[in-house]
Amino acid sequence: MEDGQDDRVDTATQILDVAERLVQVRGFNGFSYADVAAELKITKAALHYHFAGKAELGEALIVRYAARFADALAEVEEGTPEAPARLDAYADLYLGVLRQQRMCLCGMMAAEFETLATPMQDALIRFFDENERWLGHVLEQGRTEGTLTFASSPTATARMIVSGLEGAMLVTRPFGDITRFQETANHLLAGLKSTPLSGGRPRRARVGRSPSNMANPLSFRGTSDS
Repeated sequence: MEDGQDDRVDTATQILDVAERLVQVRGFNGFSYADVAAELKITKAALHYHFAGKAELGEALIVRYAARFADALAEVEEGTPEAPARLDAYADLYLGVLRQQRMCLCGMMAAEFETLATPMQDALIRFFDENERWLGHVLEQGRTEGTLTFASSPTATARMIVSGLEGAMLVTRPFGDITRFQETANHLLAGLKSTPLSGGRPRRARVGRSPSNMANPLSFRGTSDS
């Protein structure tokens, strides 16, 4: 790739990085092209060169975020064989962003769903569908192995997990206390882990104890907050 192409790719990445952070902090409707341009010290015309409009930028944000999320889930599958531990690792992805005082990108956008362009809405739905599908497979695995138990279908239970974690993030935010999220997530997942251990005690969720080097697509990476 030539130097000029490298520069264009780098600028586009910086635009996405800044916009991602702004969405996670303010919401999609809470920032403008002027905000991104000011932070990167470029013109709004330069932004439009890379992303014709805010809807195109928003769709690109969701697509990139979903791809990183899929990579993180693949890493969980590779490094965490047991279904209960996979659920804990999934919740830890959400916990990671709270530690940086941010929200899930797609959760923030979902709150503004009716105001978003159709391609963005479609991308959001795909993101949540893929998450529920992955969780459904984990739940089926746990039920088969006898490590998880739940009364409803894997699909319905997966939706409960996603909704519970996204909601817990939202309610935790005003208090600025991530232990509120951890307690809620632990209770949510512990209800699925009722198989007794050898000592007769119930399994406990261990949200917040996944390896620190695990990929976390919910956490902002790139340009600093300053």
